[in-house]
Amino acid sequence: MWLLDQWAERHILDAQRNGEFEGLVGSGEPILLDDDSHVPPELRAGYRLLKNAGYLPAEMQQRKDAIELVDLLKTVHIQSEEYQAISKKLALLDLKLRQAGINTDFLRGEYAVKLMQHIDEER
Repeated sequence: MWLLDQWAERHILDAQRNGEFEGLVGSGEPILLDDDSHVPPELRAGYRLLKNAGYLPAEMQQRKDAIELVDLLKTVHIQSEEYQAISKKLALLDLKLRQAGINTDFLRGEYAVKLMQHIDEER
């Protein structure tokens, strides 16, 4: 074990003995980890640092924006001009995501249907 690791371990054990970890927010609750299985292993640490700092990679921000637009379209009447403008923005984001190699089935609801079919087949 490296000297720094030993030093950190000693401080953690001292804090545990002194009860400094008692009563912390979330104590005793399971840790909810992000699903980063879609991110290559060599990029996970960097993406996590960016995410914790409040930044998202461009593709992930576009994906998030596209999902918000899909939800917004559900609240707007099909014949309105606003619907057309939102649809155009969504189509542009869809194209950008596909060019980045990201599957966009989640935008059309096809993913949920395919997932349910797959689950039914396995039963």
